[in-house]
Amino acid sequence: MKPRRPPALLLDAGLVLASLADIWVHVDADARVAMGWALLAALALALRRRLPLATFMLTLPTALVTDAVFATMAALYTLSSLSRHRVLLAGCALAYAITDYLPWPWSSLKTTEFARTDNLFHLSYTLATAAAPVFLGQLVQARRELSLRLAEITEAREHERLLAAQSILAKERAQLAREMHDVVSHQVSLIAVQAGALQVGSKDAESRQAAATIRRLSVQTLDELRHMVSVLRASDSRPTELTPQPSLADLQDLVDNSGIEAKLEADLAEDLPPTVQRAVYRTVQEALTNVRKHAPGATATVCVRHRDNAVHTTVTNTAGTRPALPLPSTHHGLVGLRQRAELLGGTITSGPTADGGYELHLHLPIGNSA
Repeated sequence: MKPRRPPALLLDAGLVLASLADIWVHVDADARVAMGWALLAALALALRRRLPLATFMLTLPTALVTDAVFATMAALYTLSSLSRHRVLLAGCALAYAITDYLPWPWSSLKTTEFARTDNLFHLSYTLATAAAPVFLGQLVQARRELSLRLAEITEAREHERLLAAQSILAKERAQLAREMHDVVSHQVSLIAVQAGALQVGSKDAESRQAAATIRRLSVQTLDELRHMVSVLRASDSRPTELTPQPSLADLQDLVDNSGIEAKLEADLAEDLPPTVQRAVYRTVQEALTNVRKHAPGATATVCVRHRDNAVHTTVTNTAGTRPALPLPSTHHGLVGLRQRAELLGGTITSGPTADGGYELHLHLPIGNSA
């Protein structure tokens, strides 16, 4: 976790106070000219972010007439951290070193003093003092730019990983589409063809009706399968809606074409959220499929009601009149329905009834599913 930096205004105020403290220590209150330049330099630090060069120029005189140089060094550091002009920075550092080294007033300057050893040490110290804020400011500027580059590299790598994941997903979707088309579509097509032959060749009316139902459901399954295959084969990897999605308007057709004797009792508002409508449709679809598989010959009642700001869906079937055929099943139907209901804030309960049938109840609050 990165340490939190103090606010800019608070930091500027701290620098101004530190500069005033430096003035209080190094400037005599009776020296009005020196005090004026020193106070101007301290107050000019408030402009150091917006006008760094002007701020440095305003603080430079105090380094000439006083020993209070904190404001000048702070202004030089700010200019160095914000500017890329190396010649300008070298000139400002040299100007600060000269003004700090030369005595004030200049009339007291004696050329013979330059040759003294202590003055050479003083000059070296002054040059080092002037170079220090420049180097520090350049270091901070390089660190800031490096952080920005690292952030850009991290973002680019994240985008690259996303593209790689999308490419893998597209390949998996294409492979899944091929498998669905080659296996499932072939088998369902055979079922539809055999059902059509049985419908034409059978003399029993009940058998012809059953064969017609099988053929109609097979054709409908093939249409939905072809649509899903086209979605899976889409070139882009953006989320694609499997349109058209079923709604409560299709519920009557679902019940009528379920292949069992079923009736629908519905009392619903017309403006229910699409997610609720799809959940109700898929729940009824799965329940009727289970009735066909596990209770042949049973009758079913689908009751959908809207009350107390929630949708209640109940599918009840009687006991089967014929033995159930052994069909392959993954037993994931009810699990998937429960997961869908939980995502919408609802619940699903199911269990046998007293007369040997089965009942499934879906409760979906409308407020949590918009």
